[in-house]
Amino acid sequence: MAWMAWTWPTAIFFMVIASLLIIFTVLAIKFPETPRMGILRIETTRGDRLFITLLGSAFINIAWLGLVGTNQPYAMIVCLIYAAAVFRWV
Repeated sequence: MAWMAWTWPTAIFFMVIASLLIIFTVLAIKFPETPRMGILRIETTRGDRLFITLLGSAFINIAWLGLVGTNQPYAMIVCLIYAAAVFRWV
């Protein structure tokens, strides 16, 4: 597998996403949720908001790389603020 750039940050990234999926599955089983209406005017559940957060965070990081450069820790702060906003208002 020499063609893949598996580094510790890459492994941690995928472990975090896998952990989030497991946690949200357990939450959905233990605490069923009814969809709620947010500012997008569509019904969303926790899983929907997680997906919107992950997708938006990917775009934030891509834009950050293109506009600012490789100083990604600040992009993570922006992503955390974005995630808080999505889970609060979407």
